[in-house]
Amino acid sequence: MKKNRSVFLVLLVTMFLGELSYAQDWPGFNRYRNENEKIGLPVSGENRVVFMGNSITDGWSTARPDFFAGKPYINRGISGQTTPQMLVRFRADVIKLKPRVVVILAGTNDIAGNTGPSTLEMIEDNIISMAQLAKANGIKVIICSILPVIDYPWKPGIEPADKIIALNKKLKLDAEQSGMIYLDLHSALVDDQKGMKAMYSGDGVHPNIDGYKVMEPLVENAISKALRQVK
Repeated sequence: MKKNRSVFLVLLVTMFLGELSYAQDWPGFNRYRNENEKIGLPVSGENRVVFMGNSITDGWSTARPDFFAGKPYINRGISGQTTPQMLVRFRADVIKLKPRVVVILAGTNDIAGNTGPSTLEMIEDNIISMAQLAKANGIKVIICSILPVIDYPWKPGIEPADKIIALNKKLKLDAEQSGMIYLDLHSALVDDQKGMKAMYSGDGVHPNIDGYKVMEPLVENAISKALRQVK
């Protein structure tokens, strides 16, 4: 009995410390703080690109390291994050790195409710706020569509597919009206049920290697287009 109580207390303290750490760094500043300090400013002629996002972006470097190797691509995805968290750390993890282009792939965790309920308007506002911050600092913006999802394994039953489609329409219109690039990744991955094709994902949310392979040439084309617009 005493042993069980001790184990329970250890678990309780561990959980408390984890929650305390999260509360103290809700935006995730510490994730890339040291790397940002080491990386420095771009060298002359460097077409630096920062990828801002959640676990889909975060896991990209692990699943497809060759996509990033030897290129001025900087991954600043953090698993589980929602757009308000990204907006708070956007200056530290994007603007201060002085990229020419930022690729924003965000919003699915908001729909899943990772940091509480969010309306489509709230998500749109956060993504556009990031885009406007980038634009104000001379950074070309690529706004990616949210990837298709039929159900979230950690939050089943919220029926996200049509919400994602509706939000993507809003983001596309916003990008077109603001002179930014909208990148439609949704169409390349979606199945006839409005979810992600099984061949491209193991859990219906995160791309597998084949999913990233589909995304990469589309992203490269968008980056090339953005760089051609850089004065």
